[in-house]
Amino acid sequence: MLPAATLSRDWRARQIGTVKDASMPFDTMETPLANPRARQAATHGDRAVGLWLLTVAGMVLVMVALGGATRLTGSGLSIMEWRPFTGWLPPLSEAEWQRLFDLYRAIPQYRLVNQGFGLEGFKQIFWLEYLHRVWGQLIGVAFVGGLIWLWARGCIRPALLPRLLLLFALGGLQGFLGWFMVASGFFEHRTAVSPYRLVLHLGMAFLIFALLLATALRLLRPAPAAAADPWLRRGTVAVGALAILTMLAGGFVAGTRAGFTHNTFPLMGGRVVPEGYGDLSPWLLNLTENLAAVQFNHRLLATLTLVGAIGLAWHAMRRSGPEGRSAVVAFAILVAAQYALGVVTLLWVVPVSLGTLHQTMAVLVLAGFVNALDRLGGRRREVA
Repeated sequence: MLPAATLSRDWRARQIGTVKDASMPFDTMETPLANPRARQAATHGDRAVGLWLLTVAGMVLVMVALGGATRLTGSGLSIMEWRPFTGWLPPLSEAEWQRLFDLYRAIPQYRLVNQGFGLEGFKQIFWLEYLHRVWGQLIGVAFVGGLIWLWARGCIRPALLPRLLLLFALGGLQGFLGWFMVASGFFEHRTAVSPYRLVLHLGMAFLIFALLLATALRLLRPAPAAAADPWLRRGTVAVGALAILTMLAGGFVAGTRAGFTHNTFPLMGGRVVPEGYGDLSPWLLNLTENLAAVQFNHRLLATLTLVGAIGLAWHAMRRSGPEGRSAVVAFAILVAAQYALGVVTLLWVVPVSLGTLHQTMAVLVLAGFVNALDRLGGRRREVA
């Protein structure tokens, strides 16, 4: 008679479908993914996790759009307190509204920009920032709740857990960076947030979105049957890197409000390179604080990205397989649409609607880049 420990071990093996025969030695089991039933269960689990991550990525896209609208309407400094766990409810009494309004009246933005607009005016800018913060908290609930539920149901492969925990940590860091950015607008010399902190906050949002989407795509669809043209993949990486640099440069345009100057295209003040490009000292400050230079750099990077994307699409149409070709062409179309939208937004002097759409479109360009890399990736790890 077999010992109880051996019987228990063999029973557990049969439950996950890894033993071919009851008399089969335990050390000659198939791996779980070699068994059809276990492989099917893993596929269902991967699909559930992928759809969850795709949903969270969509929520991040909405968050970026809300952030753009909040910035463009001047609403971002209306809430002077950071309450990540208790800030779900808005003010429920007139006394609470007055308390928050009194806090707002103490910062430079009120004294220098909005002085005299009253409690009703404060309420108008409050609600958009409130929605922005609550949506961020909902993203946290969706991620943590989904992680716990899917782990309890056995849908998450152990090899995937480190990446999911990394995303959780980055989400927590992003919440802190959001407050770190907002707090910079309380300084005596500021009426808006620091451009440097804005770019840091926006860049983290891009990173989180890209990781969420890349992981979801790898779980939801199989790897390409064959590796793509290595030159096409390298070119896609190069153009994608240019696109990301353009987005970060756009963050400095937004943070310095450089888009409200030089509202002509393609020339700036009748010149290719605007007058005063290098006026600040030390010279490096021109890259982040000189309005003319900041806008010119954003234009230049965007143009290089557009030219590179067109070249990629042309190369893909000639030499790539159908799957890689469609992904690269889609990426190029998104880049071209974003370029055109940027020009229109500039010429119309950055209305809130177009400015918000332009920031949101940047995330879609990033999605196109991630999708193209996934389709051109060739061999890849199953869970990450």
